[in-house]
Amino acid sequence: MNYDLIVIGSGPGGYVAAVKGAQMGLKTAVVERESLGGICLNWGCIPTKALLKSAQVYNYINHAAAYGVQAGGAEADLQAMVERSRGVAATMSKGVQFLLGKHGVEVISGTARVMPGHKVSVAAADGTVSEYVARHIIIATGARSKQMPSMPQDGKRIIGYREAMTLPFKPKSMLVCGSGAIGSEFAFFYQSIGVQVTLVEFMPQILPNEDDDTAAQVSRSFRKMGMKVMTSSSVERVEIEGDLCHVTVKDLKKGTETAVDCDVVLSAVGVVTNLENLGLEETGIAVERGKIVVDDYYRTNVEGYYAIGDVVHGPALAHVASAEAVCCVEKIGGGEPHRVSYDNIPGCTYTTPEVASVGLTEKKAREAGKDILVGKFFFKASGKATAAGNTDGFVKMIIDKESDQILGAHLCGDNVTEMIASLVVARENGLTAHQVASSIHPHPTMSEAVMEAIEAAYGKAIHG
Repeated sequence: MNYDLIVIGSGPGGYVAAVKGAQMGLKTAVVERESLGGICLNWGCIPTKALLKSAQVYNYINHAAAYGVQAGGAEADLQAMVERSRGVAATMSKGVQFLLGKHGVEVISGTARVMPGHKVSVAAADGTVSEYVARHIIIATGARSKQMPSMPQDGKRIIGYREAMTLPFKPKSMLVCGSGAIGSEFAFFYQSIGVQVTLVEFMPQILPNEDDDTAAQVSRSFRKMGMKVMTSSSVERVEIEGDLCHVTVKDLKKGTETAVDCDVVLSAVGVVTNLENLGLEETGIAVERGKIVVDDYYRTNVEGYYAIGDVVHGPALAHVASAEAVCCVEKIGGGEPHRVSYDNIPGCTYTTPEVASVGLTEKKAREAGKDILVGKFFFKASGKATAAGNTDGFVKMIIDKESDQILGAHLCGDNVTEMIASLVVARENGLTAHQVASSIHPHPTMSEAVMEAIEAAYGKAIHG
C-alpha cells in the first residue's frame, strides 16, 4: 500500500507528526510495535506524574494538621497507586488512538524496518511481514533505559524506570543511581511513601543540568525528607544475595568505598536510542554517536527519510520531539516552518519542590564571558506560597547587563512547572527583563516571583 507519509513510532514525536501530516492532507500511517503514545504516555511522562500526585495527596494528609484539618491514619498503598497510574496511562493511550482515528491516520501494528526505495517493512506479532511505500518516512522510535555493566538490570532487584512504575511490592529501601529528572522524581516518590532512599549521583550535584542554587535547594529538601544523597559518587558493583542487594558506592573525591544494602536498585543513568534492526545501514542513513544525523528540518542524508525525537541529537524531551515533528512535517508540506530554538528549551522536574528552567545557568553565563545581573526572590516572601504552606524555593533570573535580555530563568518551588512557559515565550520573542517585569502580574500568585526576581537583579525589589 502506498502513502504520502509513514511515521515509525507513536510517541509524542510520532503521533504529532502523523496528525500534523493528516491535517495537511497527506495520506498518513503510523507504525507502532507496542502501545500508542510511546514511552512518554505509557511508561514515562504521564504515569510518573500520576504516581507523584498520589505521593502529594499522601503527604498532604500526613500534614493536614498544619492546615487545621484532622485526618490521621493515612497509608501509602503502592499497588493502588500503581493501578491508578496505569489507568491514567491507558486513558491517554486511548486518547492518542482517538486523535489518530479522528484525522484518518491508519495505525499499523508491528515492528518496522526502513528499506531503500521509500519502503517500510512491518513484521506483525504473528510473524507475517507486509511492505509499504511512502514518499516520506519519519523515524521516531525513541529510546529506552540505559544498561550499566556495574548493575545489569534483571527487572526484579535491579530495575529501570518501567519496573519502577509497576513494582509488585513496596520495598523498605531503594538505591537510585542517577539524579536527572527521572532518578530524582522516582527518588522523591519512593521516599515520600515511606521507602528509605539513597540517591547516588556521579556529578558534584544532583540535577547536574540545573543551576547550582536549584540543585542545592532540592538536595536540602531531599535530605530534610530523610533521603541519603551521595554526590561525586559511582556505583561500582551490585551483588544480589537472596532478597537483598549489596551495593558498593565509591566516593570519587576521596577514593573510599561505602557499602549500601537495599531491597531494590533503580538504574536511572540515562537512555539509549532505539536504532537496532531498523535498516539504517541498508538504507544508507547516516548515524553519528548513536544518533541519526539530520539537518534543521530533520531530513537525513537520504532523500525522503527523516528523523525526530530521541533518535536525533538534542534534548531527549517529549515537548522537543513534538516541536520537531511539527517543523518536519510542515517542511514536508512545502512550508517554511518556525525552526526549533534549542537554546530556548524548558526543562521540568516534578519533585517537591518542582524545578523548571530555561536558558543559561549562572555558571554557564559567566563561563561564556557574559556581564550579568542575577536576581532572586524567595517564596518565603510570597503571600501565595505562605498561604499554601509551600515556601521552599525561589525564582532566579540571569539577565544580560547591557542588553537587558533574559539569559536564563531558574524556578524552584510549588507548581513552577506551570510558570516557565511565559518566560520561554518572552525569550522566544526577544522581550527584555524590564518588559516582563513591567507587565502586571496578578496578586496573590506564585508568578509574582518572576517580576520580583527581575526587580531584585536591579536592586529594586519591593518585597525581597
